[in-house]
Amino acid sequence: MRKILYAIFKLTLLPHLLMYYTSRNKYLIDLDLNRWSEEKKIKGVKAILLLHFLAHSKDFRTIFYFRINNSIKHILKLYCKGEQNFTIDVNTKLGGGILTGHPYATILNAVSIGENFYVNHLVTVGEVDGKKPIIGNNVSIFTGAIVIGGITIGNNVKVGAGAVVIKDVPDNATVVGNPGKILLQPNDV
Repeated sequence: MRKILYAIFKLTLLPHLLMYYTSRNKYLIDLDLNRWSEEKKIKGVKAILLLHFLAHSKDFRTIFYFRINNSIKHILKLYCKGEQNFTIDVNTKLGGGILTGHPYATILNAVSIGENFYVNHLVTVGEVDGKKPIIGNNVSIFTGAIVIGGITIGNNVKVGAGAVVIKDVPDNATVVGNPGKILLQPNDV
């Protein structure tokens, strides 16, 4: 019985496929699918992967709805909700390949976030006095971290759990603590 209900639920996801194929952000969705399938060690064609992640992950649904960004998403969200406590500001430029670690109570409000971004729960990326962060590629922000203001986070940066980052961070750095301190840079080793 459970398998039958699950099959019916997957059929209700078919309109999502239409939104995917007609989206101007299909390339970014493909990057997201690639990252999620690598992380979860699931292989398949894009359409099947999309249906799988839409069926199994509210996080992924939230990202997908952000990517398609049209009025039809509101209808789709009536029966296939995203993560209610995971917010991506509509003005944020979000690169492909985003991966989440159950982003409950996470807010992403930046000028831009690069490719291959990873974010955990209880993270705030936000503005101060109207200024928002710019985040590079291959950045990971872990549980409870806060990144705020008109700062720049470089490429290949890790922001540790609970860190509060209010100043620029160079490429290839790890930031920990409150206030955030650069712990390691490859040139310093």
